[in-house]
Amino acid sequence: MVVKKITENGDQPKKLREGEAGVNQLMENLRVVLVATRNPLNMGAAARAMSNFGALHLRVVKPYEKAYREAVSAVGASAVMKTAEEFATVSEAIADCVLVVGTTAVGNRDVRQPLLSLPEAAREIRQRMEKSRVAMLFGSEKRGLSNDDMSYCHWLLQIPTREEHRSMNLGQAAAVCLYELSQGEIGKSKLENGNPGTTEGMQFAKMETVERIAETWLEALQRSGYVGARAKATSQAKLRRMLRRFTWKESDAEVVLGMMKKIVAKLKKE
Repeated sequence: MVVKKITENGDQPKKLREGEAGVNQLMENLRVVLVATRNPLNMGAAARAMSNFGALHLRVVKPYEKAYREAVSAVGASAVMKTAEEFATVSEAIADCVLVVGTTAVGNRDVRQPLLSLPEAAREIRQRMEKSRVAMLFGSEKRGLSNDDMSYCHWLLQIPTREEHRSMNLGQAAAVCLYELSQGEIGKSKLENGNPGTTEGMQFAKMETVERIAETWLEALQRSGYVGARAKATSQAKLRRMLRRFTWKESDAEVVLGMMKKIVAKLKKE
């Protein structure tokens, strides 16, 4: 459930006509998602970078309320901040997107998703934004994205920095990522949700549908006894990552969801 929407957007993913793939048109399909941000200066800097490069759709998940209020009036960022959407969970913030990419400095973390450098990731993101919505996630200033946040991502991107000083603040990271996205041409994708394949003309499944598959599948595993109560959280994250390694057509996802619902209904009767 959406906690707040400062402005109701209600728009549909913008499909670009041939020869219309300019920066602003591509950025129309990008959703920048800030997760648990606490510093109003960083939030304002990220919003200003979005305005600089034509990425005007900001979503925030569980922001620190005082920081959020202060950032609304940030110089050069007010237009983006005033139309920002606030969500209670990452799942809700990415529900209408077909690709979700997280940002990370990696460090000593055990990364379980495919990891791309920013230049590699930008090519893939631009290709997907040509027809569908894409979410780019940035974590909190102190800890970045949590493992649970990352479990919603198809893959992760890392900004190339020197080994001795890998992390960047939120505003800097957003500016560098958005600049890279604004450069270059839309090329043929070599990676589809972490896997190679031909997907031209495909209607990709939204994450709302994929998450419903994960929830129903997990319920089936629990009712069958395959997953115990103590292992629910771990199994849920593993299942979420596994499902995002597949390339889902919307029609296929709906069929699989129907199958899993039928299995759960049968298990409930036993």
